[in-house]
Amino acid sequence: MTRAVAILLGLLAIAIPLSLFAGRVWLDFDATPNAIIILAELRLPRALLAITVGAGLGAAGAAMQGYLRNPLADPGLFGIAPGAALGAVTSFWFGYAASAWLLPIFALIGAAGAMALLALIAGRTGGIALFTLAGMMIASLAGALMSLAISFAPNAFAMSEIVTWLMGALTDRSWREVYLAAPMTLAGIACFWMARKDLDALILGDAAARSLGMRPGVLQAWLIAGVGLTVGSGVAVAGIIGFVGLIVPHLVRPLTDRRPSSLIVPSALAGALLVLIADSVVRILPTVTELRLGIALSLIGAPFFLWLLLKMRRGYSGGLS
Repeated sequence: MTRAVAILLGLLAIAIPLSLFAGRVWLDFDATPNAIIILAELRLPRALLAITVGAGLGAAGAAMQGYLRNPLADPGLFGIAPGAALGAVTSFWFGYAASAWLLPIFALIGAAGAMALLALIAGRTGGIALFTLAGMMIASLAGALMSLAISFAPNAFAMSEIVTWLMGALTDRSWREVYLAAPMTLAGIACFWMARKDLDALILGDAAARSLGMRPGVLQAWLIAGVGLTVGSGVAVAGIIGFVGLIVPHLVRPLTDRRPSSLIVPSALAGALLVLIADSVVRILPTVTELRLGIALSLIGAPFFLWLLLKMRRGYSGGLS
């Protein structure tokens, strides 16, 4: 176990109990009626879902930054999260969101469609530039289609539901969402783990990596599958939650030897910790309605992104090599 993993596991061990008890009502087993039911049916699945979604986004961010050798890369750039969101918006548009399973299923179909399109466009050559541009095109197309769906929403209630869902939240989630997202997130992180040696080889450059046996097409296939499973399942159960994949690799990189393979597991743990803490904070804020988790993380992520840009302007290389 590395130092980064040990530190993050220790912090998670502290944060999880605090998250279970914290909220508008602090759970007290002597004074709170039905405290055990609240803990088992509301707080525990919500905490596990925050850990699951954060772990997937963190690992995806580390893998994408390693693959593109760009510290500003984020899994949202590659169109899979917008594709999943488009699928979910479609379920709202047709009135299927009332069903317990149809909304996440539509979102997963949207993520799978984006994955297939990305593989179809960029998978033949294995080129990083084509991969990135194809992802940006898919993201733009999905964003335009979502705007179109919102503009032609069948009624004001559907429009309000779509906009609210896109803000991202873990409110009112249950064990059903945990059962759906957790296996897919673990499978996605396993895909990144399978690609770890090729990601390390890329540090030496494309030509050197190929001479060491790196196969670009196989690497892209692992990454598309990994991002699709982690990000797609996260969007399916929680909506769009941005900046986690951008932030956490930078936070854990100083604790590692900076190789992409050393970042995947610590970034997953740091992403889980970040989303768990953020979700706990939005629950205890004294606001009339609960602040959406996606908004809260954007309020953290946007200044962090600006700080990164200013640091790079002063000559910071990002520490990827």
